[in-house]
Amino acid sequence: MSLKRIAVMTSGGDAPGMNAALRAVVRTALYHGLEVYGIHRGYAGLLRREIEPLTSLSVGGIINRGGTILRTARSEEFKTPQGMQTAVQVLNEFAIEALVIIGGDGSMRGGVELSRLCDVKIMGLPGTIDNDIPGTDYSIGFDTAVNTALEAIDKVRDTAYSHERVFVIEVMGRHKGFIALEVGLAGGAEAILIPEVPYDMVDLLERLHDSYHRGKHSSIIVVAEGAARAEDVKKFLQEHTPYHLRALVLGHMQRGGAPTAFDRVLATQLGVHAVQRLLDGHTNEMVGVEGGRLVSVPIEYIQTATKTIDLRKLEIATMMAI
Repeated sequence: MSLKRIAVMTSGGDAPGMNAALRAVVRTALYHGLEVYGIHRGYAGLLRREIEPLTSLSVGGIINRGGTILRTARSEEFKTPQGMQTAVQVLNEFAIEALVIIGGDGSMRGGVELSRLCDVKIMGLPGTIDNDIPGTDYSIGFDTAVNTALEAIDKVRDTAYSHERVFVIEVMGRHKGFIALEVGLAGGAEAILIPEVPYDMVDLLERLHDSYHRGKHSSIIVVAEGAARAEDVKKFLQEHTPYHLRALVLGHMQRGGAPTAFDRVLATQLGVHAVQRLLDGHTNEMVGVEGGRLVSVPIEYIQTATKTIDLRKLEIATMMAI
């Protein structure tokens, strides 16, 4: 039986480019004659039946908007057996034949569980600024988050130089250091601390001392939140260096803002690819991009694989900091 009705949701933490992905999913589906429904507030909205039909006009003028017009939320109830059964019941009630999930690791895992309980076709799109989902080189929102953080760091460096200060800047990344490494390398940081690599505060201290004696009286240290807290690093260094130190936490500003051209194009391509895979009869997949090519992997892949960081970039950053 051919596909007739699909639903789409954004789930978990918001990411710039989610709207562009939503737009691509909706318009591709409509182009092929499908009915499209939008689920508000992710899995929480699914349980509460916050579902409405979407038209081409519903997604007009959103490609440049950050966040998600469907909004997003986290749901502990969905993770329970009763919550899962309710979700299946609602999908059947609305005669949803396929569900496109735009979100991060947890959102993909929710799709895996749903696929085991019902016949609804599941297709995932990686949408998270953390870029930590295996099976794709880039996730929607990562490029924008890096550029947002980089803009802030570039401005802070002007002040650091003018006042001869060291700034310890904390960026998002609870478990992975993709943002910290990318923005640290692009921003010329003197040190980058990430969860994947054990760091030695004494070594960091010695590097700052060496820089100071070479006449370098200002520095930028980029810290992933999962590696250390900027305030803690600042306090330790303040006690052992002649520098004036400041700690800065960029926080959730990295999630907001208009998506970059890269994220808009990535989100659009992945949205189109997701619907085409469903039309071709595929299910339980996550679409992504590898080496510039659109790909798809079994959605269960995210439960068994780990995305590794490119430590060569850290070596390059260290060389550039001398």
